[in-house]
Amino acid sequence: RPIGNARMYVLDASGRPVPRGVAGELYVGGAVVTRGYVGRPELTAERYVPDAYSEEAGARLYRTGDKVRQREDGKLEFLGRVDFQLKVRGYRVELGEVEAGLGACEGVREAVVVA
Repeated sequence: RPIGNARMYVLDASGRPVPRGVAGELYVGGAVVTRGYVGRPELTAERYVPDAYSEEAGARLYRTGDKVRQREDGKLEFLGRVDFQLKVRGYRVELGEVEAGLGACEGVREAVVVA
């Protein structure tokens, strides 16, 4: 459950709330949301979207990339990622970037990375 100054929403690909029990992407809103990524305006535009559920001007939601569903008791159940990103010892790793790096190696025709 969110802390006092945060709001959490489970939304579909169009940014609409999904019913309890239905999987969607986790969005976070409220005072805990930062202004964006330093020096990364493209990533900021992708991950920080206008908060249609807030009355505060300029409020934004952060798209976490986490696939979740809200249980009947109100708790969120983590189901995985909506993208191909994972964390290894606290570092974000894009599986596609690893595949591309391996594919660029001499003698490698095709590479697939699974987690």
